[in-house]
Amino acid sequence: METHKHHHHDHHHNVAHQSTSRIFIAFMSNFVFAIVEMIFGGIFNSSAILADSVHDFGDALAIGLSYYFERLSKRRSDYRYTLGYWRFSLLGALMTAVILIIGSGLVLFENVQKIMHPEPVNYNGMLILGLIAIAVNIVASRVLNGEASEHESILSLHFLEDILGWVAVIIVSLVLRVTDWYILDPFLSVAIALFILSQALPKFIRNLSVFLEHAPGNCDVQELEREILALEWVQAINQFNLWSLDGRKNIAMIHLLVAPDCNEQLLKDRVHHLFQTYHIVESAVECDHSTFQHLHHSPYIKNNFKRNNSYE
Repeated sequence: METHKHHHHDHHHNVAHQSTSRIFIAFMSNFVFAIVEMIFGGIFNSSAILADSVHDFGDALAIGLSYYFERLSKRRSDYRYTLGYWRFSLLGALMTAVILIIGSGLVLFENVQKIMHPEPVNYNGMLILGLIAIAVNIVASRVLNGEASEHESILSLHFLEDILGWVAVIIVSLVLRVTDWYILDPFLSVAIALFILSQALPKFIRNLSVFLEHAPGNCDVQELEREILALEWVQAINQFNLWSLDGRKNIAMIHLLVAPDCNEQLLKDRVHHLFQTYHIVESAVECDHSTFQHLHHSPYIKNNFKRNNSYE
């Protein structure tokens, strides 16, 4: 069976080092400020600040895990992980999503009673902490270079999102200075928690489907099959497996039933190039001259074939 890998050039070492340093700064700023939010959210009795601390802690965890697992995923394949370490980045995303979902669920559960029985909050403390938080997020977003990498660009959007959340906290604190609508604080907390869930749940479901080796979402399998069947010498597809390691890097293995006069090397080259247009970075192509030949060297397929035919 012929295998094929598509290699890509890496960025310059200094640029990569600068990028990881900036990401580390982003991680520390989120993590430290999340702890500050938890402390002062309790002191000020503000559910909104506590809810935002869950958000920032989730962001810090996402940055930290992605930083660690991204470095780990660069390792070359070995005898322990023959397909490489790419899926560790996916594991980090799943862990972060689960923590965010659990944290948001606890915030929602806690604030149901507070909506029914709102408690006074320290609106002056909320205002001061909100102003400090906006300043920290602006500085952190400027440290990142959105043009350096896609990762940094996404993190910059996270900081802008945090700024908007803190603007809402400041608005609530200003309203509470002139009114006693303390119910606004748990309402804002619930809104933040629902927003986190709206972001975390779809990502968790998407990453879980990749983890369960669902067909890649960025690849139209049926259209790809039609294009392969339209190639010269291809009579049928005996077996076609397509999966993704981390939601971006796709791998394919295919067995083709070919005509007797097939130029196998030329056909394999055409299939590999076709795969490349479908974001498939590694592929294996085998040419079978009969269905019996395919079943002979694929015991698992052979057993399934017999089992399926027994029902007919």
